[in-house]
Amino acid sequence: MKKILLLVFAIAITTYSNAQTPTTDDIKSVNEVVTADNVEWGWLNPLRGDKSPAAGKLWGDRTKNEPAGFLVKFKKGFLSPPHIHNITYRGVVIKGLLHNDDENAEKQLLPAGSYWQQPAGEAQITAADGEENLAFLDIQEGPYLVKPTSEAFDNGERPVNVDKTNLVWLNANDIQWVSEKSNVETAFLWGSHKENQLRAALLKLPAGFNGKIKNLSPNFRAVVISGEVTHQFIKKDTKNKLQPGSYFGAEENATSIISTTKETILYIRSNGDYEVK
Repeated sequence: MKKILLLVFAIAITTYSNAQTPTTDDIKSVNEVVTADNVEWGWLNPLRGDKSPAAGKLWGDRTKNEPAGFLVKFKKGFLSPPHIHNITYRGVVIKGLLHNDDENAEKQLLPAGSYWQQPAGEAQITAADGEENLAFLDIQEGPYLVKPTSEAFDNGERPVNVDKTNLVWLNANDIQWVSEKSNVETAFLWGSHKENQLRAALLKLPAGFNGKIKNLSPNFRAVVISGEVTHQFIKKDTKNKLQPGSYFGAEENATSIISTTKETILYIRSNGDYEVK
């Protein structure tokens, strides 16, 4: 058995004592799967209709005060007006090229596999420049609202933009594993490894991986960022092919049976540890 404790210190993202973003999630996850072709789509900002990016639900309800994970689809050439959000969100680019920053900042187009964090109250614009542009967004509270920059405020957190080429990947042996070597790698993104605190990381599985991921915490959620996963909870369950944009959640002590045919990256958000066997 090999166990990921994800005690990664290679990347430090500062946590501010006055940050409003919750650091725990009291909603227990359940065994569930949402495949990319079964995502429920609507408008991210219904008041703008088709001028708004499309939004697809993975878990939670972004219109309520609760944690949620959702996909956002941008048309080529999309450019938002300057705005703020009332809550902090984190994002990972799945397809295309995305820019998120202050309106006066030099444009930094983040390719697929990149990560960014947008603090509550911080003025920003969003631009998309790929033929297809898709991102995953993770919020710890809601509702997710768009507000004018006249309502900007400083909640103590700071924006983060990490191009995929600047991610720090650690081999399993560099973290804390039991047993033999593995080609599985991880890149820490945000959160804390203190007990019951939320944290998120990217998990890179090699082509030909056949194994299991056992959840050891009350809340575990995984989104396919690239590649493809064949997933089932027990051997008698239906197997699901999970393409980029797909999601699976797991209840505490549940095991997901995982296999890949190509290199695959998962975004994993949890309230504690999990084991990769």
